[in-house]
Parts: sequence; C-alpha cells; structure tokens
Amino acid sequence: MITTRLSKQWIIHLLFILYMLATLFPLLLVFMVSITEEKSLLIHGYSILPQKIDFSAYTYLFHDSHVIVRAYGVTILVTIIGTIIGLLLTALFAYPISRKDFPFRKGLTFYVFLTMLFNGGLVPWYLVYTKYLHIDNSLLALILPNLLIGGFNILIMRTFFMNTIPPSIIESAAIDGAGEVRIFSQIILRLSLPVMSTIGLFNTLAYWNDWYNSLIFINSSEKYSIQYLLNKTLLDIQVLLNQTGNSGQSQLLAHAPTETIRMAMAIIGIGPIILAYPFFQKYIVQGLTVGAVKG
Repeated sequence: MITTRLSKQWIIHLLFILYMLATLFPLLLVFMVSITEEKSLLIHGYSILPQKIDFSAYTYLFHDSHVIVRAYGVTILVTIIGTIIGLLLTALFAYPISRKDFPFRKGLTFYVFLTMLFNGGLVPWYLVYTKYLHIDNSLLALILPNLLIGGFNILIMRTFFMNTIPPSIIESAAIDGAGEVRIFSQIILRLSLPVMSTIGLFNTLAYWNDWYNSLIFINSSEKYSIQYLLNKTLLDIQVLLNQTGNSGQSQLLAHAPTETIRMAMAIIGIGPIILAYPFFQKYIVQGLTVGAVKG
C-alpha cells in the first residue's frame, strides 16, 4: 500500500518536472538565440547550443542605454503605483458587494458583470481620457485606462471574501466596537493575502506588459514604457530596412542583427518581471482556487 502510494507520488513529481522543463525550454532558447551570431543563426537556425556566441544584439540595443534605463524607470514607477492603487480600489469595491447586509450588492455586482460584456468602443474611450480628463501625454495615461480596476478581478476578490472570511468574525469585531474602516483595514485585508497577492500579480503583469496605452496617449519619448520602446525600436528597424537607398544608415542597418535583436528585446522586457514571481508564488495557488469545489 505504502509502496503504491510512493510510486504514484514519484510519477506526479516526474510529470511536474517534465512540465517545468517544457516551460523553461522556450525561455532558454530565446536567450541562447539572442547571444548567437546573426550569420550563424541564419545558416544553422535556432539552437539551444549556439555555434558562435555574439552579444551584438545587446550592444546594439544598449547603444543609447539611457533611453532604455529611462523607459525602465517609467514602467517600474507606473507598475508600482498602478498595482497598489488598483489593489486598494478593487478591495474597496469587492468588500461591500460581498456583504449580505449591503442593500445594493446585487445591483452593483450586475453592473460589474455588465462591464465585462460591453464597452463604449475605442473613440468614446479615447475622448473620455483626452478631452474630459486631459491625461494624454502624462504618466496618468499609463495608469488609469483599462488597467487600474477590472470587473474580473473584482468578482474574484468578492468570491474570496464571501467564501473564506466568516461573517462571525465581522460581527464579533463590530460587537467589540470596531468600525467598518478598522474591520476592513485590520481584519479583512490581513485575512486576504492570498487573493490580494494573486490580483496584485495580475495587475503587475498587466502594467508591465502594457504598450497599447503608450501608443495611444503618449507623444513624448521621455514617457515611453519599456514594452512600447522595444516594440517601436523593432518597427523602426524594419521600416528602415525596407527603404531603398544606399545611405550610410541603411548600410549600417543592413548588417544589424535583426533576428537576434528580437530575442534580445524579449529577454530585456521579461527579465525584471520574473523577479516578482517568488514574492507572489506562496499565495498564487490558494488565490486562484477561490471557490473551488472540494471533493
């Protein structure tokens, strides 16, 4: 009996190890391609073991390193501010509609669900932020639109509050004289670390990977996010390569490591955000299984 159970555990462990390797392999391949010489890559194709190591792609990208560093600073600042404010607003909205004694909980819950099904379209969305809120070409344009608060995150947090936090705890705190603000800040938030970490990870990834808001709202290169900067750099290279002529710039770009640059951009863009996972990993599984049916 014990031997059978151990063998099943080893099979499960082996499957997870294989899955982990399958997940890490594409990332490793992208990194290896990014440090492969361009000519060798064109001749031999993609390989996990480069025929000739060359860091020309990174040298090319970091030729104006201050631009990338500034874009990193913008992205990090926007990600931190947006994640913190988004978490707070999501919790402040989700907690009241999770309380059965809140009179408008059904109407507000339906309103949140409705926002997941319909939207006003691109033109009204753009006009609201530019004509009425006047946040175009500012860091607020990278924080407010779409990413700050979402209906899906509100419903996840509401489900966690309803299924995990017993109403008796709230009633006991109220009997002891605690107000709603104190109950929320000192009890609810402290008991909600799993879902807060999960939603925080979702927000962090959304802000870090966002390039669309920079494309729509930002005109100044000093306020570009890192993802938009890398995407714009790649598009500029492709446009210049497609242009005819024998100018010195065209000749220089003709020898640029265009294929390895794409992979180097992916590594530069994803590198720092990988460091965020260890801080959220402890609570991710527990937060994602909110409301799961126990067998």
